[in-house]
Amino acid sequence: RRDPDRAGLCPPAVHSPLPLVSHGAEADPIFCYANAAALALWGMGWEAFTRLPSRLSAETEPDIQGDRARLLAAALTKGWVGDYQGIRISATGRRFMIRDTVLWTVTDAQGTRHGQAALIRRVEPLG
Repeated sequence: RRDPDRAGLCPPAVHSPLPLVSHGAEADPIFCYANAAALALWGMGWEAFTRLPSRLSAETEPDIQGDRARLLAAALTKGWVGDYQGIRISATGRRFMIRDTVLWTVTDAQGTRHGQAALIRRVEPLG
C-alpha cells in the first residue's frame, strides 16, 4: 500500500475536496487508496483504511451489500457506472449516503484489471 503523497497521482486528485477511493482486484477487495477527503469521511487514517476490505465500508445488511455487489458487477461489465448512490458507514458507525458517485474499473494499458475506483460527488449524513 503506497503512501498517498507518493501514489503517483496528480495533486488535484490527492487534494480534491471530493472523496476518491480505490480497491484492488482481490476476491474480497481491499482498499488501496483514499484521498484526504475520503479518509476524513470514513474517519480513518491511511494505514487502517488501506487494510479495510471495501465491503466493510458499507453496512453488513444483505440489502445494502447486495446493492453494492450489483454496482461493482455493473462497473466490471460496462467499465464504469455513473450516478450511483448507496449507504455507507464510517469507522465510528456514522451512516451516510453517497450520491452522484462514479465508479470505474481501473486497468493498465494492456487491459489488465487492477481494481475499481470511485469518485463521490455528494454525501448526505443519515440519522
